[in-house]
Amino acid sequence: MNMVLAFIAAYLIGSINSAILVGRLWKNIDIRDYGSGNAGATNVLRTLGKWAAVVVLVVDISKGIIGIIIGGYIAGDLGALVAGLGAVLGHNFPLYFGFKGGKGILTSTAVIFMIDWKMGLILLVIAIAIMAVTRYVSLGSMVGAGLYPAVVLIFDRRGIEYIIFACCIGLLAIYRHKANIVRLLNGTESKLGSKKKV
Repeated sequence: MNMVLAFIAAYLIGSINSAILVGRLWKNIDIRDYGSGNAGATNVLRTLGKWAAVVVLVVDISKGIIGIIIGGYIAGDLGALVAGLGAVLGHNFPLYFGFKGGKGILTSTAVIFMIDWKMGLILLVIAIAIMAVTRYVSLGSMVGAGLYPAVVLIFDRRGIEYIIFACCIGLLAIYRHKANIVRLLNGTESKLGSKKKV
């Protein structure tokens, strides 16, 4: 029962989609109708500017942190993993916004860092390096998240539940980027620094 409570609490917190709320407050728009159509920080940056994106970044990271803390308090280490996954699922499929949310990268990053900051740092460095070289945020995000299970297998021995969790986080990130994968293959993916302001 505690596991279920941890998951539900984190999911409901994750469902508070800051990109959608900021879009409505900043310009009275649904951010999902602009730019890439994603309810996340990168699309907010391109569409509404850096300060709106900073708000989204802070809130989305906070959701992962709060989810892990709540899960750990309610149900221990395993509860933290369950809640971390719940927070990411809430961001991706928000209850309050028709289950159409973002890609969960910032929230996933916060969750990974809360569980093991060293692994989080390894993945973040890899992701940023790819973004810096290619200027594709989506590619860096996918590679960083996709490598999470491998990094867990190499550097951690906490048990099968952690490997399953890492696989879920990695696969979710790649699945949510399926449209980006198509655009990358077609050469139409937007690069970092491109703007599509309202």
